[in-house]
Amino acid sequence: MKHLHSGKVRDLYEAGDGLLMVASDRISAFDHVLETEIPDKGKILTQLSIWWFERLADIVPHHLLSAGADGRSMLCRPLRMVQVECVARGYLAGSGLTDYRATGEVSGVRLPPGLQDGSRLPEPIFTPSTKAPAGEHDEPIDFRRVVAEVGQETAGELRRITLAVYTRGAEIARERGIILADTKIELGWDAEGVLTLGDEVLTPDSSRFWPLDEWAPGRAQPSFDKQFVRDWLLSPASGWDRSSGEAPPPLPGEIVERTRQRYVEAYERLTGRTFTG
Repeated sequence: MKHLHSGKVRDLYEAGDGLLMVASDRISAFDHVLETEIPDKGKILTQLSIWWFERLADIVPHHLLSAGADGRSMLCRPLRMVQVECVARGYLAGSGLTDYRATGEVSGVRLPPGLQDGSRLPEPIFTPSTKAPAGEHDEPIDFRRVVAEVGQETAGELRRITLAVYTRGAEIARERGIILADTKIELGWDAEGVLTLGDEVLTPDSSRFWPLDEWAPGRAQPSFDKQFVRDWLLSPASGWDRSSGEAPPPLPGEIVERTRQRYVEAYERLTGRTFTG
């Protein structure tokens, strides 16, 4: 098969009229692909995405044609991807929290005063961002910018689909004791011009998952996602200065195993299945 592209996590190959998407065990943080991999991560992302595609099919069609026997690959329909990162937030965290503290807004959406790290928002909001090239950082944009990029009708559909996916995902996750704080989805047009869900969906790489019984606004929340890796990289233990421009250091074995455990727990809690690799 012809290799077409390698992203931070996935490798893309031409496969007849379709595309073969293979999820590696690579992990990225702060726009760096880390030297250390997380065993089974690609399989967890793929299998969880396939599970979610089935539960979102009445909201938006997806690109999946068939799942690979290796557990980490998907044969997919080609899409012409929308050049906007579609993000929904139901809680305040990460870059959204940073922007709120600076301006009282996130992607042009004015929020009430007095919110804290981990606060639940009055309602989920659409907070799009740019799609930056590899190694660069996505920048938040407001809805007017999305309209300027793709037109009023498509912008409205991007917002509607993103919030509907978030709402469905948050409802299902909450039933399983998990808060879906925010998520990012990828949308593109298929051969018939239909907006279609691509890449991955509602995984620990594209979402913030928090244990419901430990949620407490006013502090950073425990998580089932790669926030654990981010926190270690920013800690004195890593010895890494984010502003240095240097690549992050390798992850210690303990951090690798505890990160893997979080990905596995997210998969098993959400799906009710045992992860067997």
